[in-house]
Amino acid sequence: MPRMLDVSDDVRAEIGDEEADRLLAGGDAPGSYDCTSCRTPGDSDQERTSTVLFVGEETAVLAFAHATCIPSQVVPVSEEQLQGAVRSITGEDAAPRTPGSQPSPAVPVPTAPRQATLGITCGLVLVEADLRPALVVEPDGPIARPGSTGPDDDFLPLLLEQGFHPVTDMNQLPAPNPGWSALLAMGKLHAVLQPGNSGQQSAWWQAHQPLAVSDGWRAAANKAQSVVLYAAPAGTIGHQPREDLMRQALEDAAAKGALVAAEIPLAGT
Repeated sequence: MPRMLDVSDDVRAEIGDEEADRLLAGGDAPGSYDCTSCRTPGDSDQERTSTVLFVGEETAVLAFAHATCIPSQVVPVSEEQLQGAVRSITGEDAAPRTPGSQPSPAVPVPTAPRQATLGITCGLVLVEADLRPALVVEPDGPIARPGSTGPDDDFLPLLLEQGFHPVTDMNQLPAPNPGWSALLAMGKLHAVLQPGNSGQQSAWWQAHQPLAVSDGWRAAANKAQSVVLYAAPAGTIGHQPREDLMRQALEDAAAKGALVAAEIPLAGT
């Protein structure tokens, strides 16, 4: 019996026409599944279901989601993330991916040469009278421009060059930054993705282990289909135990001209 599956052109190009047609005909597709976005049960016999292909450097994993949660698409992830996610679900490694072009290297980003770690905090921030899911990124030390040996912290200048915008009013939604996105898969935050040199995305920030988010945060992200990414230099925000304190720290950083932001879409979920 044919499943109610959506297979996008990008997914079809990766898995091939034969496999795509077999899925649409009901082969190799589960009737029931756990949605890779909201983690609630789905049934491809009863409701529209999206095929979501997570693609690493060498392997690929096909997952399923409610079409009302996310559209069918290809989601590039790191090989380490992909294998870790598969092991956490099945206890097995992923199967080799279909042949194709290798993901392009990342564009220059503020992660080297000083090897500072980017810390990230999830929280809800009131913007334009609506609670928006936010990611607050702050390194644990100064970030040097690639190739620089000086003492300057170039974290914000580098992000401005990458399309982020200075925050002057926390009540105003930041402008979008094309090519950037947040990967929320299997109910957890896996990475913040940046544009690559050949159109494919690569990880700018990547969780050592997928980061759990609150139900409220995930619901707000699924509703908006985007998150607000804030970034500030080391020592500006700090770890705040409550969202009201985080909001005040963001307000203070914006007042000092030490905060940049962008609205970025969800990738995969």
